[in-house]
Amino acid sequence: MHDPVSDLLTRIRNAGMARHPKVVIPHSKLKASVAQILKSEGYVSDVSVEGSNPKQIVVELKYNGRQPVIVGLRQISTPGLRRYVRSTEIPRVLGGMGVAIVSTPKGVMTGSEARKANLGGELVCYVW
Repeated sequence: MHDPVSDLLTRIRNAGMARHPKVVIPHSKLKASVAQILKSEGYVSDVSVEGSNPKQIVVELKYNGRQPVIVGLRQISTPGLRRYVRSTEIPRVLGGMGVAIVSTPKGVMTGSEARKANLGGELVCYVW
């Protein structure tokens, strides 16, 4: 696997379309922090790290009736083309209805948190 973020987003997207209650993802610090942001923003119901070697991230998905809460996931920065933004250039996703996830020097955070902290960084993905 060359791109861990696209693997995370694809697994969550596929599990939501198949209406699975949870999805298991191989662990990395970046994936764990992106999953924690999804939990804090209310897109997934729970995130836990299980196992010792190898560790796995278990993400419990959230649904509105039969429809997944996560309507769309889009990776912005890829291994072939990294996208970096200043704090003033962080976009608003769907006019504020979605979340931009940014990897900053102070850690991975949402676009609004990065704007308030006046931090730029790598624009990882959009979630809506």
